[in-house]
Amino acid sequence: MTDALADPHHRPHAPAQDGPRDIVILGSTGSIGTQAIDVVLRNPDRFRVVAVGAAGGRADLLAEQAHRLGVHTVAVADASAVPAVREALAARYGAAALPEILAGPDAATHAAQLPCHSVLNGITGSIGLRPTLAALEAGRVLILANKESLIVGGPLVRALARPGQVIPVDSEHSALFQALLGGARSEVRKLIVTASGGPFRGRTRAQLAAVTPAEAMAHPTWDMGPVITINSATLVNKGLEVIEAHLLYDIPFERIEVVVHPQSYVHSMVEFTDGSTLAQASPPDMRMPIALGLGWPERVPDAAPAFDWSKASTWEFFPLDEEAFPAVSLARHVGALGSTAPAVFNAANEECVEAFRTGRLSFTGIMDTVARVVEEHGTPAPGTRLTVENVLEAEEWARARARELAQASEEARV
Repeated sequence: MTDALADPHHRPHAPAQDGPRDIVILGSTGSIGTQAIDVVLRNPDRFRVVAVGAAGGRADLLAEQAHRLGVHTVAVADASAVPAVREALAARYGAAALPEILAGPDAATHAAQLPCHSVLNGITGSIGLRPTLAALEAGRVLILANKESLIVGGPLVRALARPGQVIPVDSEHSALFQALLGGARSEVRKLIVTASGGPFRGRTRAQLAAVTPAEAMAHPTWDMGPVITINSATLVNKGLEVIEAHLLYDIPFERIEVVVHPQSYVHSMVEFTDGSTLAQASPPDMRMPIALGLGWPERVPDAAPAFDWSKASTWEFFPLDEEAFPAVSLARHVGALGSTAPAVFNAANEECVEAFRTGRLSFTGIMDTVARVVEEHGTPAPGTRLTVENVLEAEEWARARARELAQASEEARV
């Protein structure tokens, strides 16, 4: 048995079924979820969605998805949103029977255990950990877009996953997954994770001090939510992806490199021991890695547009400036610490991003504050057993401490 959670040389173990593959989509109203549904609707002979889940804030969209897909179950994390969701469903279903509604913080976890072939976890945040564990424990193929599941609960996920059971959806990790098919595990020298560099590529740390939230939200390539977009500006997203790559592919941190590639055409690369490097490239469109996850081990034809090779283009690569963007080196540090340290890093960052968005913290103050919270958390005691409960406790402490430090920073600036 391999130690890698995601191994393209192992085919998924899941219940065989005739006809379309049954899928549960969690986070269905978000960016990943809506694009996954687009792939499903264009391939009705291959995929069938049996349940969708979301927080509940976009009741009309959730009801529209449920009705159009003909799902059996709708999971709503916010129980207070159920009346609005039920009303929106009734408006579409009329006299027909409504789908089953699961409500509350455990709704997605229950949905992840429903009979199906695969569970796509597109939830944002560490609340996606329990559904990830539930899907694995139930024997489902886990199509993983919820990177926080691995960041905060890596050992827990490792303990449950079988070879071939996890298929990554992040464009970078999907690229690594595909490039790793080019050789044996023993032949891999290095994983190379590409980064767009965000909107501030080339700026020094001093030049970043006065960056505004509006500037940080102007990502040059991708259209994403506020937290992910600002994480792309600080390069925290690359730090998280380095930890995720380590856990997915069981490659030491010192053999995972980050390279800046502004065009976002090459999504990541694998360097082999003979000096060959295999790159996975495609126009920036998340439907391609989503479709690969849904259909693996087969590809879905025309999932996303391909390159037009009749047109000239230039692809650039630059080394990462770790002085201006220290997030990647800090992520390597917390990843090596393990235990609850990655959870502390992730939770503190989310609080600091919110403080920056609301004008309480400077752009450079985001990583300065996260680094201080990580330092105060300290080194986990040897042999500490990771549980969902102590992950949540560590996150709660990190959020509270980050808020305190952000408040102090705001008061000092006034």
